[in-house]
Amino acid sequence: MIAMPGRSHTGPLPPLSDEGRALAERLHHHVAVLAKSERNADLETAARYIESALGSSESQYFESGGRKVRNIQTTQAASIVVGAHYDTVPGSPGADDNASAVAVLIELAAMRLPARFVAFANEEMPYFLGPEMGSFVSARRSRERGENLRAMFSLEMLGYYRDAPGSQHYPAPLGWFYPDRADFIGFVGDLGARALVRRSIASFRKHARFPSEGVAAPAAIPGVSWSDHWAFRKHGYPAIMVTDTAFYRYPHYHLPSDTPEKLDYERMARVTLGLAAMLRELADEAR
Repeated sequence: MIAMPGRSHTGPLPPLSDEGRALAERLHHHVAVLAKSERNADLETAARYIESALGSSESQYFESGGRKVRNIQTTQAASIVVGAHYDTVPGSPGADDNASAVAVLIELAAMRLPARFVAFANEEMPYFLGPEMGSFVSARRSRERGENLRAMFSLEMLGYYRDAPGSQHYPAPLGWFYPDRADFIGFVGDLGARALVRRSIASFRKHARFPSEGVAAPAAIPGVSWSDHWAFRKHGYPAIMVTDTAFYRYPHYHLPSDTPEKLDYERMARVTLGLAAMLRELADEAR
C-alpha cells in the first residue's frame, strides 16, 4: 500500500467566487433532475437528459439483459477519459450515487477541457464488475481501436462532506494513516495505478484550495476497485477513482434516502474547479 496523506488546504475554506456559486447552482439543478426517480429499469429518461446537457455527443449502444442501453460520450479525440455511471440500485434515487458525479461530469464537459467525457450505463448490480458494465464496453472498444489512453478518471459519489470528528471511516488498515473527518475528496487506485494517483493528486493540490487524500492500495481492499475504473484497469489502461469515499462516510448509500438535499453543492463546485485545473495540466504535460 502507498498512502499519500496530505492536504492542499487546511482551515476554513475561502468564500466561493461568483463563478463558483453559479456552478454550485447548476450542479444542484442537474442532481435534482436526475434524482427525481431511480435509474435502472428506465435508463433512457436520464440518458436523454445527459445527452441534452452534454451538447455535442454520441451514443455507444450495447445489448444488456435483453434490452439495448447506451453510454453517452463527447466526441472529441483525447488521451484522457473522464467517466461517471448514471444508473442506480433499485429503490434509490441516487443523488450522491451517482447523480453527483454525473453533474460534475456535465459541468466539466461544458468547460471544453481536453478530455473525453462518458456517462456509463450499468455500473450497479447485477452488472457490477462484469462484462455488461457500460465502462467495460467502453474500455473494450477503446482497446479494440488501439486508443492510447494515458489516464481514465472514474467519478464516483462527489457530493457528501462532513466536518465532525468520526464522520469518516476506512477499511483496514487505512484508518491508521488518514483523518477521521469526512471533509475531503479522495483519489484512489490499485497498486498498478500508483503513478496516476501521485500525478493527479499533486496537480489537484497545486490548483485546488480543498482538502484531498490519495492512496494506491491492493485491489482486494474493499472499495479500491469498486467503480468504473476497474473496467479500464482490466483492459490495461491507467485508471483511478475520484470519490467522497461512498459508504465509508455516507449513511444513505443505496437507500431511498439518498436524495438531493443531503449534498453540499458548494463543496462540489470547489471539487469541480479543482478537477478542471488538474485535467488541463495533465493534458498539457502530454503535448
